[in-house]
Amino acid sequence: MMHVAFLLLIVFTDGASSKKVCSYQDVVDYLNLTTDNSVFKLTRPVLDYKHSTMVELDILLYAILAVIEKTQTFVPFIWVTMMWNNERISWDPAQFCGITHISVPREMLWTPDLFIYEMIQKDDSPHNPYMYVSYDGTITFEEDVKVVSTCKMDVHKFPFDTQRCNITIGSAIHCVNEMRLLPSSNSSRATQFSREMMKSQGEWEFLQLSITSYNFTFNDRQWENLIYTFTMKRRPLLHVINFLLPILFFLSLDLASYFIADHRGEKLGFKVTVLLAISVLLLILNDILPSMSNKTPLIATYCIVIFALMLLSLLETILVTYLMEKDSVSREELRLRDKQEKVKIDNCNAEEKRLTGCLCICTECDGEKQHELLPVAEEVNNSIQPRESHVLLLILEELKELQTTLNLHFRCRQEVGKSGHWATKINRAFFIFYVTTVSLFLTLIFIEWNT
Repeated sequence: MMHVAFLLLIVFTDGASSKKVCSYQDVVDYLNLTTDNSVFKLTRPVLDYKHSTMVELDILLYAILAVIEKTQTFVPFIWVTMMWNNERISWDPAQFCGITHISVPREMLWTPDLFIYEMIQKDDSPHNPYMYVSYDGTITFEEDVKVVSTCKMDVHKFPFDTQRCNITIGSAIHCVNEMRLLPSSNSSRATQFSREMMKSQGEWEFLQLSITSYNFTFNDRQWENLIYTFTMKRRPLLHVINFLLPILFFLSLDLASYFIADHRGEKLGFKVTVLLAISVLLLILNDILPSMSNKTPLIATYCIVIFALMLLSLLETILVTYLMEKDSVSREELRLRDKQEKVKIDNCNAEEKRLTGCLCICTECDGEKQHELLPVAEEVNNSIQPRESHVLLLILEELKELQTTLNLHFRCRQEVGKSGHWATKINRAFFIFYVTTVSLFLTLIFIEWNT
């Protein structure tokens, strides 16, 4: 009985001791992966140099951090995945308790020398210090990258524009015969995954991520690049509220100023104030748009044309005001002249009445004393006849002067009415021209924005 129990104890002990314990370090020791081993990190990991290293690349968009039109800079935050095969690395998972992959520091192994052509600033985001190694030699490296890249932007339809910015990835020293770049995902899959992973978009709405391969020849060697094109559309609401609508409101105020009286100074001051407000908005626009552009932005055309129309409206107001002032001065001079002529005519009438009164008195006296003093009457009549002729000549001269004065007065009134008449006609004609031009221009510019 004791012998059987001893045998069972031995069998149990042997079964417990047969269970193998493995660790990742066992795999590392088996592969001889150390920081001092240059076999794995100095050269391209192939056993035959004629073999090309296939690098599968995948890029997904996390966020659109900034799109700066002034400097034409595109700043996305992307997730990069690279996969390639290291022919010097392999192990049997059955010998290591089923371990199929391990993580090692990236400094231990060779990595593809890929770089972004458009990148203009070094990435300052935290880097992933590890990479995954599979039992069949597949190396997987994942990293989040903040890319500050240059992008050729077309701001012709700002703020209703759609931008396409490229990220071109290629090798610095390895040509097509040595290393091939293959996309892990197609364009539709990359677009779908990017939309699902998108954290923030800000002013821009992400539309599509397309992937194309591009080969070129340089120094008798063929090189391969992968081009990732990010298509995004601007959300224009903020610019419409803060920029386009205020300019349209100022234009409406300028149109409404035509109902202000021209002979006052308020209309001229009002138009100058509105013109200065447009100038401030133009300064803001200068800070937004880039200095160089292939086409003149429509918003610049929109502002310049409206500014020119308002400037022309100001000049028309100055002209009309000048004509009105000229008409007012002429009317004042005419009023003073009428007053002087009235005084002169009153004096003439008083003199005429005095002479006529004297003549009547003399005539009455002659009638009363005619039967008494006939010789005296004849003598008086002889002396009165030359006096009457003289009075009639004076009256005739005064009538001629009065006619000349009336003719001059009529011509002055015609000249005064002509200035005011021209001012009214100019104002009415320019208002019709202004409304027609503004309506036609706004229709054309908004059609161009929407096409």
